[in-house]
Amino acid sequence: MTHNFDKSKLPSRHVSVGPERAPHRSYYYAMGLTEEEIARPFVGIASAGNDSAPCNTTLNAQADVCRDGVNRAGGMPRRFNTITVTDGIAMGHQGMKSSLVSREVIADSIELSMRGHCYDALVGFAGCDKSLPGMMMAMLRLNVPSIFVYGGSILPGRFQDRDVTVKDVFEIVGKYAAGNCPLKELTDLEKVACPGHGACGGQYTANTMACVGEAIGLSLPNSNMAPAPYASRADIAVAAGEQVMELLARNIRPRDICTREAFENAARVVAATGGSTNGGLHLPAMAHEAGIAFDLFDVAEIFKTTPYIADLQPGGRYVARDMYEAGGVYMLMKTLLDNGLLHGDCMTVTGRTLGENIAEITWNPDQKVIYDVKTPLSPTGGVVGLRGSLAPDGAIVKVAGMARLQFTGPAQVFDCEEECFAAVEARQIREGSVIVIRYEGPKGGPGMREMLSTTAALYGQGMGESVALITDGRFSGATRGFCIGHVGPEAAAGGPIALVEDGDIIAIDAEAGTIDLHVEEAVLAARRAAWQPRAHDYQSGALWRYAQNVGPAYQGAVTHPGGSAETHVYADI
Repeated sequence: MTHNFDKSKLPSRHVSVGPERAPHRSYYYAMGLTEEEIARPFVGIASAGNDSAPCNTTLNAQADVCRDGVNRAGGMPRRFNTITVTDGIAMGHQGMKSSLVSREVIADSIELSMRGHCYDALVGFAGCDKSLPGMMMAMLRLNVPSIFVYGGSILPGRFQDRDVTVKDVFEIVGKYAAGNCPLKELTDLEKVACPGHGACGGQYTANTMACVGEAIGLSLPNSNMAPAPYASRADIAVAAGEQVMELLARNIRPRDICTREAFENAARVVAATGGSTNGGLHLPAMAHEAGIAFDLFDVAEIFKTTPYIADLQPGGRYVARDMYEAGGVYMLMKTLLDNGLLHGDCMTVTGRTLGENIAEITWNPDQKVIYDVKTPLSPTGGVVGLRGSLAPDGAIVKVAGMARLQFTGPAQVFDCEEECFAAVEARQIREGSVIVIRYEGPKGGPGMREMLSTTAALYGQGMGESVALITDGRFSGATRGFCIGHVGPEAAAGGPIALVEDGDIIAIDAEAGTIDLHVEEAVLAARRAAWQPRAHDYQSGALWRYAQNVGPAYQGAVTHPGGSAETHVYADI
């Protein structure tokens, strides 16, 4: 439906209306726009597309197709790009320090482009991990009518008659290092594990945050699980372009959609799918943009009462394509809503409530991926929050698919990931130990690296179930095993993790939600008095600036005061 829009209250009036804006309009004429097109609302179409990895390679094409939908519905599309740091390539070296920082750069760059050009609405396309929350954070910060579109997951590869993902490649590195497979098996797997375009196929961070997009109401229903190579992705892009104009006409904004209850719905879906622990970092950061207090402890409370019902990798059997074919995120949300576990009255980008959208879904009892809430894989969620003397500001662990929920052992301490990975390769990790990797937090890293290379190598060596690993850094959504991240306060801030020494006993109980360091307080006090913070090598540039501004992980590792400090919202300029 095409609407007649009055631009007198829209941001784009500042660059397109009135005699004083003739210089601005001359630029639009230079790009081939007509007088009628300049008079339309301007819609920013943000793409995180690039050639860095298959996660992002289809995004520009999808964003270009979105123009058709905007045009049909009476808008003027204005496409622009933002960056992506792709975790699968940044992983396992210093490049991973750029990953979480990129989330803030993505949000900031979208904000600046929208502000500078006075766009009235936003459709955002993202593929790899941090670009998803970064895009949604910008939407909540700007509060113009917005729709989030995920570029879609990769299809699984096939190797030795089974579906495989990039997780299997990371793990075979450890298997090869342990002498448990020939080099040819490694090279054969790496060539087939990622067969084309799209983001990592398991319920890792990208697909977790794609589920969040639908659960929180910023994405069209059942749009995000369609794999990147599917032709339906073009239809989704066009539909998003059309629907954002409907939102503009009705003045439905992201903060009307993303209420406290909507964030609770999103956390519920993260836990129910056994999603990435990074959900516990990104949801607080998104809420912060809207001025909503919603930290790791709020997320963890919801996790406690959420059944684990989606049999997805890395803890389960299936990948995103299988979930899409089973009915997608809305199929999962149907059983959650039917059993009183979702707020059905939350608004969505359809202009209808979540409950109204779900009412159109018929439960499919024949699919094998999504379990009914009454017969879950396990009665509590696939992700658990922890707190205790080692982590007063909390920590998080993914328990989906884990048989063992308690672990006590002596610490093996490393002051960076490289030290630990070298010890893994040298087979110096002792069974029964609790590996501690510190000074990898938001400030101390800086950048809060993920540790997939280390955890995958341990699994490849057959050690995945016989050790625990804790860090003030993060874990990939592809990580499996007893791996606890986001330990706070971080070591660089003088948290208890900075005081741990080799041999100290650490006890973790993912059922009780506790993580404790069994060292006498007097001993800790002496260590604290002698403690000196460890300097990092990034004393200039973007990583230095990030370290100066970033807050604690339990609050989302954010870098500015957020919505609660605002005196005005961009959408109302």
